[in-house]
Amino acid sequence: MKKIPDRKQSVAELLYNTVKNLVEGNMGKKYKSFIPYIGTLAIYIILINIGPLAIGVRTPSEDLSVPAGLAIITFVMVQYTAIRRAGIGHYLLAYGKPAAPLLPINIIERLVLPVSLSLRLFGNMTAGAVIVGMVYKGLAGIAWPAQFIIPIPLHGFFDLFDGSIQMLVFVMLTMMNIKIVAEEAEGEEA
Repeated sequence: MKKIPDRKQSVAELLYNTVKNLVEGNMGKKYKSFIPYIGTLAIYIILINIGPLAIGVRTPSEDLSVPAGLAIITFVMVQYTAIRRAGIGHYLLAYGKPAAPLLPINIIERLVLPVSLSLRLFGNMTAGAVIVGMVYKGLAGIAWPAQFIIPIPLHGFFDLFDGSIQMLVFVMLTMMNIKIVAEEAEGEEA
């Protein structure tokens, strides 16, 4: 690191501080160890969502295996964090909160997390690609120059804006689930 940062170092510091503020603002200072995970997740998702636009290929988010893999990693991270912070006993007892008859519902709630995360990312990115693809096919019958001008705002919305929003949603849900599940197991207010 340089005392007078160059452009690369300035961008890296800005990115790090943004993720640090996001994690500490939403999870609290005691979760700052998640800054590398959340930062990596955010960078990876934004790159796979908007990167392919630059080279004209299909986004990896349109293949269910990529969002499912990210969701499974997050699911494991959530459960691991809760066990590590509260211990296995308190972790298992948290499934029976606030009342023991809710045990099946609490188990289903935890298992739905990876399904929800993966289908949300996959569904939104695939829906955008389908809509843009339909516009291209519709414009093919009109005139080929129309395919270069009319879809630009659609790419701006579905690829850039929606891709960024889906990254933010995935990251925010990851942070909230890590915090809530860990604090439920510890017996704290989330």
